[in-house]
Amino acid sequence: MASSNLNSILLKIRRELKLQSNVNVRQSGKNFFREKIKLYGVRAPVVKKIAREHFKSVYDHHGKAEIYFLCENLWKSGYLEESFIACEWSYRLREKYEEKDFKLFEKWIDKYVSNWASCDTFCNHTVGEFLLQFPAYVATLKKWTKSTNRWKRRAAAVSLIIPAREGKFLNDVLEIAEILLHDEDDLVQKGYGWMLKAASQVHQQAVFEYVMSKKPVMPRTAFRYAIEKMPDELKKLAMQK
Repeated sequence: MASSNLNSILLKIRRELKLQSNVNVRQSGKNFFREKIKLYGVRAPVVKKIAREHFKSVYDHHGKAEIYFLCENLWKSGYLEESFIACEWSYRLREKYEEKDFKLFEKWIDKYVSNWASCDTFCNHTVGEFLLQFPAYVATLKKWTKSTNRWKRRAAAVSLIIPAREGKFLNDVLEIAEILLHDEDDLVQKGYGWMLKAASQVHQQAVFEYVMSKKPVMPRTAFRYAIEKMPDELKKLAMQK
């Protein structure tokens, strides 16, 4: 499909986002971030509705490559709402994932992810689903933990949230937590604490034992996240001095 026709789809989406924008939503939305955020000011359910409606028409007439082209351009805009649409669309292609897609997903993290919301939305769903289909790529997450990019280090953990909830990759979860254990970035700490919390829903005892073994050195932020879903008696035990 000619790029001009694909660009017209982007223009329609952006026109609709502008029409749905609200200055109060835009101002309040910025309060959730420390970084400078580009926002239209559209509520999340409305963004999801726009994504869903446009995806249907695009999917009916175009292939995977064209949809990824549109996702790339949505990411490139820097607008939070457009990144959410890109996340929604890439996840909706999950039945068509191929191993080669991983390089593209990693590129998007490297080039375009610039806040926790885009990071978590993309990694929880698109990357998490990819890993369930191609588990060998979990090994690559361990390389991400060494990145100078805080969002890529967070991505190394939050990409395993959904698989961890299903009881998958426990050994990898614990290994990634170990590598990130002393990370000084609190958003990375929250990311691996969240990953441990997700894993505890199936592997409660194993995660509890790991967390307790690291209690003297684990940052308080990560520690509290990790034990959040545990039974009260375990939480009380964990919080004892």
